Amino acid sequence: MQLVRQKGKFGSRRYGPVGVAVSALLAAAVASGCAGGAADGPDRGQPASPAAGREAQAGHAGPAPAAGARAEGLKRKQAARAVAAKKWGLAETPLAAPEPPAKKPRLTTREGFEVKGGEDLPPVFTTVPTEDRVVFLTMDDGSEKDPELLRMMTELDIPYSAFLSDYVVRDDYGYFEEMQKSGVVLGNHTLTHPYLPGLSADEQREEICGEQDRMEERFGKRPTLFRPPYGNYNGDTLRIAKSCGIEAVPLWAAEAFPGRMEWRERDQDLHPGDIILTHFRGEAEWGGSMADMIRTVMKTVTGKGYAVARLEDYV
Repeated sequence: MQLVRQKGKFGSRRYGPVGVAVSALLAAAVASGCAGGAADGPDRGQPASPAAGREAQAGHAGPAPAAGARAEGLKRKQAARAVAAKKWGLAETPLAAPEPPAKKPRLTTREGFEVKGGEDLPPVFTTVPTEDRVVFLTMDDGSEKDPELLRMMTELDIPYSAFLSDYVVRDDYGYFEEMQKSGVVLGNHTLTHPYLPGLSADEQREEICGEQDRMEERFGKRPTLFRPPYGNYNGDTLRIAKSCGIEAVPLWAAEAFPGRMEWRERDQDLHPGDIILTHFRGEAEWGGSMADMIRTVMKTVTGKGYAVARLEDYV
């Protein structure tokens, strides 16, 4: 198993060598049902679908009514997103993610991340196997509760997942309830964010399953995704997580900060299915806001021709 090391409590994480009127237009677009969901992005000249091409070859004057209505709805959604991108200072309009796969890809533990006797345990991975040009945005812990982030992500229609630790969330559960209502899936990041391999099995159970219980109590649902603090885990971690409902352990391939990205892969680049990590942080620790961090992420992601998709549609 390969571990993730961290510089200080909230420093950058690395894999170590061992162990594991503009507003009016936006309002009109939202009112017409344009604010949520993915759309095909017109601003990068995305090609027509194969079905549309077949219809044209067959001599059809245009798509079927239902398909035409859907295409028009997607066009309106992307127009609203373009308005929001200007409002929030993005260099380019975020690309729209494709339709979710009809069948989720089979997940396996990344080579080098295995544990002894790890058969039939939740898979640990940094990239989701897909050929879609999508990446996934995830945010950890819950320390900073910036209302600007909620508005920005809703208006831009950018999906993300949140992995929460109760010790920094408990002072404002309502913030994350609002996030959940907007469609964000909340995952498990333990009760108090400890270094799990340094704990006994019973202590790990309290941290992992205790957070499962707390999240079910506060948010009405037990998570199926778990991210161990610092990316560190052992066999006990995965067995205990599975015992209380965890199905997968997504780690990360890149990490985002205001003004910069940090890469795990040697080529210092994004790849289809990569998971991006960031944190609920603000000016005090970052010297920049969460909105600044999102601008950095989207400049990189969109500039490289990727869309942000919903992790839970693939996992």
